[in-house]
Amino acid sequence: MTLALVLQRLRRDRVQVALWVIGTAALAYFAFTGVAESFATEQDRRSLLAAALANPVILLFRGLPSGADEGAFIVFLIMPWLALFAGFMSSFLAVRHTRGDEEPGRTELVAATPAGRVRPAAATVLHGLIANTLLAGLTAAAFLGAGQDAEGSILAGISAASVGVVFLGVGLVAAQLMRTSRGANALTVWILLIALLTAGFGNAIGTPSDDLTRMESSWLTWLSPIGWAENTRALDENLWRPLALSAASAAVLIGVALALVAVRDVGESFIAERHGHAVAPATLSGHIGLVWRLTRSALAGWVFGGFIVGVLSTSLASIIDDVGADNPAIQDLLDQIAGQGSLEQGTVTTFFTMLGILAAAVGVQVVTRARSEEAHGTAEVVLATPLDRVRWLRGFVVVAFAAIIAVVTAAVAGAVVGVTGGDGDPDLLKTVLVVGLGQVAAASVFVALTALVFVLAPRLTLPLGWSIVMAAMVIGVFGPIFSFPEWLTHLSPIAASPQLNGTEVDLRGLWWLVTVAVGGSIAALRLMRRRELAPAG
Repeated sequence: MTLALVLQRLRRDRVQVALWVIGTAALAYFAFTGVAESFATEQDRRSLLAAALANPVILLFRGLPSGADEGAFIVFLIMPWLALFAGFMSSFLAVRHTRGDEEPGRTELVAATPAGRVRPAAATVLHGLIANTLLAGLTAAAFLGAGQDAEGSILAGISAASVGVVFLGVGLVAAQLMRTSRGANALTVWILLIALLTAGFGNAIGTPSDDLTRMESSWLTWLSPIGWAENTRALDENLWRPLALSAASAAVLIGVALALVAVRDVGESFIAERHGHAVAPATLSGHIGLVWRLTRSALAGWVFGGFIVGVLSTSLASIIDDVGADNPAIQDLLDQIAGQGSLEQGTVTTFFTMLGILAAAVGVQVVTRARSEEAHGTAEVVLATPLDRVRWLRGFVVVAFAAIIAVVTAAVAGAVVGVTGGDGDPDLLKTVLVVGLGQVAAASVFVALTALVFVLAPRLTLPLGWSIVMAAMVIGVFGPIFSFPEWLTHLSPIAASPQLNGTEVDLRGLWWLVTVAVGGSIAALRLMRRRELAPAG
């Protein structure tokens, strides 16, 4: 019976898992080919490591420096991202096959068979372990294909997958705690992002070596599963012991989740939803108000995240400028990162690139909520009123655009706080406004594309919508480092958005971003007139 459930999950998730696994392995492989061009010599790699050890901002978005050898340098650049992909894959998988199956009633049907209550959850555990084994194997093969040693390559793959196994447990527990799959996914995503930032901050306040090529993590890094993966120092010292922390944490989380499944009533949760008001507010008299009500809790978290990004962008810009002024080698290196603008402008641009990813994510989340409403049958109830399907979808698109503007506005407000609350340069606010408005256009492209997917291939809305965001993030963030062709890098909306170089505004791909965002949204709404509702499946 358990085997049959595992096979059913493998068949159902064959496309999603393949995208995550192949994408993670491809990132590992292309990292080598790109770094071989951009940082061909040991001196090039030492220069970047020196900049990273002297500049805490770089360590927030990279891993743990472990030396200037090519393999260790690659692991430093991409290990947090490999771990992040494994974490997303595993947590989404866990929620989809537990709380996600419970909401439409599939879990109750399976529980009525001899499979019982616990076997479906156990099958999900086995499914997640198989997916992470595939991820570890293909990632290790990518390192081996790039000419790295066998032990370090295998350890690098397992280290990334170990984070996935931990977040498989996190997702399973979150599915028991939260009442909806949306709530469980939101909880796991925030825990994963906190783990990433915890590891980054822990590395930033660690102890550098005398030759500025290595960093000893602080105690803070050891609170994060991503920090445990980084401290294996794959392709350098090849330390296996930190993986014991991942294995123990995953075992505890999975055990807790299975215990909660056995005692919880189907359809209930340990964190109850709040009761609604006896009388509906006036905002619920229209569909846009309903969409806002359905998504406002999640949007609040994204807006807060945007504010934090804004504060960091300007408050840390002066620190980077001081670091570059004290070290000519770092100055030259950061000049390359910043392009033609100043180091402070480059810092703001880097943070607002990350903001573009957040804004795209919130837009996609709102549009995919339309698919959730359709799959759960609540859309059919709403469309039984005089509201037509075009206006119904338009409500989600409008709220998605508004959410993007809210996240970017919060970031701009945070940037102002960063300037006024410290020694920031007020002139940076011009850069903030230019790149902020650019990221509004970039994030809007993802809303339009996801809306088109929802209309043309509704069952692919969630996997394909989020895959587009992840692909754009990889190309936009790693394209310049890995020496991707400029045309390929600028296919990512977040990399094609306008920037400020010195005093001149570089519009870059603004017009095609606006064209795709507006044209795609109009096309999605027009095509919606002819589409039938698609149930879950």
